Amino acid sequence: MPASPPPPSVSALADAVRRGDRRGLARAITLIESTRPDHREQAEALLEALLPHTGQSVRVGVSGVPGVGKSTFIEAFGLHVIGLGHKVAVLAIDPSSQKTGGSILGDKTRMVDLSRDPAAFIRPSPAGATLGGVARRTREAMLLCEAAGFDVIIIETVGVGQSETAVADMVDLFLLLLLPAGGDELQGIKKGIMELADVVVVNKADGDLAATARHTVADYRHALTMLRHGEWRVPVLSCSAAHKSGIDTVWDTILSHRGLTTASGARATRRAEQARAWMWTEIREGLIDAFRHHPGVLDNLPRWESAVVDGGTVPTAAARRLLSHFLNREVGAAN
Repeated sequence: MPASPPPPSVSALADAVRRGDRRGLARAITLIESTRPDHREQAEALLEALLPHTGQSVRVGVSGVPGVGKSTFIEAFGLHVIGLGHKVAVLAIDPSSQKTGGSILGDKTRMVDLSRDPAAFIRPSPAGATLGGVARRTREAMLLCEAAGFDVIIIETVGVGQSETAVADMVDLFLLLLLPAGGDELQGIKKGIMELADVVVVNKADGDLAATARHTVADYRHALTMLRHGEWRVPVLSCSAAHKSGIDTVWDTILSHRGLTTASGARATRRAEQARAWMWTEIREGLIDAFRHHPGVLDNLPRWESAVVDGGTVPTAAARRLLSHFLNREVGAAN
C-alpha cells in the first residue's frame, strides 16, 4: 500500500482554516483531538497562530433532557440564522460507547438539511470520559471554527444524565430546552442547571401539546421570577422546532443578551473567567494523565487496586500511597 501523505505543516493548516477550507478545518480539529504528544505540540502551535482571529462569534450552548428535540431545534435554529446571513458551526457531543469509545448517535444523520448547507459546519465528537456533557477539546474546536469564519457557534451537549454544567464555562449564553410538562415533572428539573440557564425554551409547543406548553411557560416564568444573571432577567420562551415557529424570537433574545452583556462588560468578564477555568481544567487533566503514566504508579497500581478490591485496605490509604509514588516522597508506616 502507498504511504499516507504527511500531515500539513502548522502554518499551511492555519492558512487553510483561515480561508474557511472545510477539509482543512476538519483536519485541524482531528489534530487537536489527538492524544499523541507530538500532535499536542502541533495543536498548541496551531491555536497560537489562529488565536488573534478568534473571539468574534456568538457562542451558544444547548442542553436538555433526552427526547426534548435538541437536534431538531438546532437544525431549525441554524437554518434560520443562516438565512439572516450568518455562518453556523455545530459542535455536537454524542455519548460514547463504553466498549469502543466511539460516538453512538451521530448528529449529522439527525440534521440532514443543515449538514447540506454550505454555510454550516457540523462536527460530532464522542464525549469519551469527560464529564460535563462536552468533549475534552470542545473549547479548542470552537476557536478553530471562529478562525474559519463561523460567527455563530452552537455546542450541543450529551443530555444523557451526565452533569451538563461544563458547557456554561465555554459559551456566552446557555440555553436550556424543556418539554411541555407539569406538576411532578416540573419539580424533577435539576435546580443547578436551571440556575445556570440564560434562556429557557419550552420546545414542542404545537398540536396537542400547545396548551400544556403555555402552562409550562407560565409555571417556569413564575418560578424564575427572581432569577437574574447580573442585569439579565432569564426569559422563558416557547417554540416548535418541528414547525419552525418561535425560532426567530429565540434568536432575537440571544441578540438582546449579547447587546446587554457587551455594553455592561459582563461578556468580556465572563470570557476572561472562562479562560481561567479552561487553564485549570487543563492542569487537572494534565496531572491525571501524568499520574497514570508515571513509572512508580504503573509499578504499584495493580497491587493497590487488588488490595482495595479484596478489602485489604481502604481506598483513601491506597490513593495516598500511589500519590506518594507520583510525588516521589515517603509515606510513614503509621499512614
